[in-house]
Amino acid sequence: MNIGSAFRDLLDERHLIMPVVHDALCARIAENVGFKAIFSAGYANTASLLGQPDVNLLTMTEMVDAARRIAGAVDIPVIADADTGYGNVTNVNRTVREYERAGVAGILIEDQVSPKRCGHMSGKEVIPPEEMVAKIRACLDARQDLFIIARTDALSVNGIDDAIDRANKYREEGADMTFVEAVETIGQMRKVIEQTEGPHMANMIPGGRTPFLTVEELEEIGYRIMAYPTINTYAVARATTEVFEHLRDRGSFAGLEDRLMDFDEFNHLVGLEDVREREKGYLESK
Repeated sequence: MNIGSAFRDLLDERHLIMPVVHDALCARIAENVGFKAIFSAGYANTASLLGQPDVNLLTMTEMVDAARRIAGAVDIPVIADADTGYGNVTNVNRTVREYERAGVAGILIEDQVSPKRCGHMSGKEVIPPEEMVAKIRACLDARQDLFIIARTDALSVNGIDDAIDRANKYREEGADMTFVEAVETIGQMRKVIEQTEGPHMANMIPGGRTPFLTVEELEEIGYRIMAYPTINTYAVARATTEVFEHLRDRGSFAGLEDRLMDFDEFNHLVGLEDVREREKGYLESK
């Protein structure tokens, strides 16, 4: 089965919790603890690769390379952030082909003006809906099995009605799913659910514009996919800060044992035993 189809099958489930992973190691951890699909996205990639904020600093090739490493570390579907498609319809066409070659199950493409901003930041601008519709056509023409999510950031710029109108246009054009970013109230969330075709995704960011709700609350409203774009990156940043402060102040990792994996535990996590068994099989083959 193609990986895009594998992701489509997951949408039959009652709900799908999908964290954005900080890097390939965290992708492996996400799969190990039982997540069935994950995201590769610009916020985490920019932090991981550059140590900088999500203000569209990464190029298409850098984002594809990050997604390729993440997809290569796991057997579960990966949805990758394709930002604005990195140019016009010709660029979008190439973007889709490159992401599909990277092994991801789908991409999310948005209608912001480039250079874009994180969806929960102020000062966003959006392109005309007709331009985004053309980009969706380019996506559909280039893909083989890729799942296409069309995101609109129009709510923060033009209001909820324009965002809903755009989402419906993008879905009618053939996007597999639409996503209205940065809804600001539960009322707006319900309006999006009622007036656009699903499945629907909620973006849960602590301190962001959207109300931070539980999975049960989101499911009651009508959401099927629950995305967590920052939780992994924030956890990495907090844990690393605290461990490094401890090491700086005490000159030892004594006292951190319950917060650190040991040598054997980490090697098991990254599959060293499998590598050694594979090596042994090659050496013993006749």
